[in-house]
Amino acid sequence: MNKEVKKAEVIMIGAGPSALAAAVYTTRENIETILIEKGVIGGLAAITDLVDNYPGFSKGITGMELADELQAQAERFGAKIELDIVESIVKEGDNIRVKGSGADYLAKAVLIATGSDYKKIGVPGEEEFYGRGVHYCATCDGAFYRDKHIVVVGGGNSAAQEALFLTRFASKIDILIRGEAWKASEILVEEIEANEKITTHFNTTTDEIVGENSRANKVIGTDKIKNEKVEFPTDAVFVFVGLVPNSQFLRGSPIELDEIGFIKSNSDLMTTMDGVFVSGDVRSGATMQIASAVGEGATSALKMREYLEEKARADRISKK
Repeated sequence: MNKEVKKAEVIMIGAGPSALAAAVYTTRENIETILIEKGVIGGLAAITDLVDNYPGFSKGITGMELADELQAQAERFGAKIELDIVESIVKEGDNIRVKGSGADYLAKAVLIATGSDYKKIGVPGEEEFYGRGVHYCATCDGAFYRDKHIVVVGGGNSAAQEALFLTRFASKIDILIRGEAWKASEILVEEIEANEKITTHFNTTTDEIVGENSRANKVIGTDKIKNEKVEFPTDAVFVFVGLVPNSQFLRGSPIELDEIGFIKSNSDLMTTMDGVFVSGDVRSGATMQIASAVGEGATSALKMREYLEEKARADRISKK
């Protein structure tokens, strides 16, 4: 059975802050725009408890509120959001076909703004106990562990921020950091050190997550200084060790990725496929900040407008 084909001047893959910001710019200039989202509108920003460094909000704003406002603004100007899973992108003459599991989408220009996802640590028990004591989102799952003991794995900003958030619920938190020092910002480290609920264990690896009755209840690691095994009884394990790009659907395509899987682009934010642009956390070299993702979204929209105008001008000349 042939899939439905939906057409627009611009197709955006993803509906996080970068794509939503880009859609505000394209739709305000009457460029028909469809956004395709496979998960949560607003992306990882939507499930962030508090966005404290986004300009214009002196008291901070919840990630969900920011995502809702960006969505409402884009839709007010005419952006359309489709829930679908993108499988591939192919060039068809002057058009670009975005192949989804539910429909195909045809456009003159495409923006990839699929963002990133939580990185896994790849130890035994992590997959087995996912959702049953192993989690990657404190905002989503922290409230289930009120007055409980939690282990946090990670030593960067996200681990520090999420551990501090988890102190709202947990009675005790052990943070396991494989290195000898934090990689988080100084202000976060100071907050961590001042919190009596938190104990930080440096030079400690996470080797295995074990459990019983289908729930995680212990983390086994190695004290690298003493070179001996250590155990941390727990009610839940929250893993915050970074992000991986949502670019799997581009494997084997002409769109060039870096060694990690982030999408390469030129100074105009165009990828190695003509007419396909990239912005936000999935772009190689991105700073992984909401404010910069929104800025790149605006820039990509302006660059796509220029691209469409140049194509239209070339078409008119060729027909004379």
